[in-house]
Amino acid sequence: MDHIALFTETSRACSKLITQRYSTSFTLGIRTLDTRFHLPVYAVYGFVRWADEIVDTFHGHNKAALFQDFKRQTYEALEIRLSLNPVLHAFQDVVHQYGIDREFIDAFLYSMEMDLDDHAYNQSLYEKYIYGSAEVVGLMCLRIFCEGDTAMFDRLREPARRLGSAFQKVNFLRDIRSDYEERGRVYFPGVQYERFSDHVKQEIEADIRADFDAAYAGIVQLPRAARLGVYLAYVYYLKLFHKIRQLPAARILGERVRVPDNTKLLLLMGSYFRYRLRAI
Repeated sequence: MDHIALFTETSRACSKLITQRYSTSFTLGIRTLDTRFHLPVYAVYGFVRWADEIVDTFHGHNKAALFQDFKRQTYEALEIRLSLNPVLHAFQDVVHQYGIDREFIDAFLYSMEMDLDDHAYNQSLYEKYIYGSAEVVGLMCLRIFCEGDTAMFDRLREPARRLGSAFQKVNFLRDIRSDYEERGRVYFPGVQYERFSDHVKQEIEADIRADFDAAYAGIVQLPRAARLGVYLAYVYYLKLFHKIRQLPAARILGERVRVPDNTKLLLLMGSYFRYRLRAI
């Protein structure tokens, strides 16, 4: 193995470690993909995780300056196909290997940058934020799963977007209290935190349910090598969504809903059996 290949392999291992430390659920989903997809998807997660950390975690530091430097390094890595930041080196390598669209990266960085400022989200800004923060991440992964099959990518593009949208909206609903109290944000357009009611919650849930339904139609068309992992993420978020739906708005404002680890294991087992029986 030459030195560049060793550096790239080590960089991908760094992204894998980041994924394992930050998200047990995402790690579990990746492990159910075919092994050839593991390191590329870890690289995507490492990239989006590091950007998100800058805007959401580094309080007391100049987040705007840190993010501008991260963005500069990202584009430099894409241009010269090398970065001394192992997360960015692993990411640029995957971008070039799988032909991940530059537009997806631009949209993602734009949405992350939006989190540096306070916004009153109207419908247009809300949709733009969700596209950049979540839908394009699904599209990056879809590029990997399609392995150069552009016809498949075009056919599954919209369901992949809807899946990312569903995931992000569930996160918004679950985290509505912490987003407001810690960051002063309410992402849902026209929703006032102090007037969050059962009726408002039900309207949001109807929109999320439509996204889940549209996404499922695409999941069952994914290549077998990718289907189980994506389906597992789908059923995990669907379970979280169902738990949220069962609670009144006041409870959502008072506690953070989660799926216990033993339930995650049951979801994994159920998903695996459905996959083996070719029910998905």
